[in-house]
Amino acid sequence: MKTVSLFAGVLFSIFSFNTTSAQLAKTETIKVWGNCGMCKTTIEKAAKKAGASKASWNEDSKELKVTYAVNKTSAAKIQEAIAQSGYDTQDFTADIKAYDNLHACCKYDRKEGSIVVPATAATYSCPMHADVVSDKPGKCSKCGMDLTKKQ
Repeated sequence: MKTVSLFAGVLFSIFSFNTTSAQLAKTETIKVWGNCGMCKTTIEKAAKKAGASKASWNEDSKELKVTYAVNKTSAAKIQEAIAQSGYDTQDFTADIKAYDNLHACCKYDRKEGSIVVPATAATYSCPMHADVVSDKPGKCSKCGMDLTKKQ
């Protein structure tokens, strides 16, 4: 009888642990611009380096399916790492220098509405919309807020 009770307790513990772990994992689909198999490798590698446990980018749909632990990283951190590797995402625009370092076959058509400013120029961006960037002061095209100078 003690063996049955012990076995039931162990089984209960295992199932409760699995349920708790599953709640911490999140799967999202993120739009990421790119062209080829080399892009796929770089995008997935950047996502995993930023904390994703699984990352699979589809060359045709330009969508990255990513799974990550919410207590370790976020979709924003993953997108930022991808942008730093040279690829525009739905919420982040890659720096022109990172984009220029991509292989010739990886030079994708930049996402619509992105304004690419040389890294040496003063840049201004919207405090609410990081993808709205300009080389001179002005207003955000999305919300009308004043653009602020980046340091």
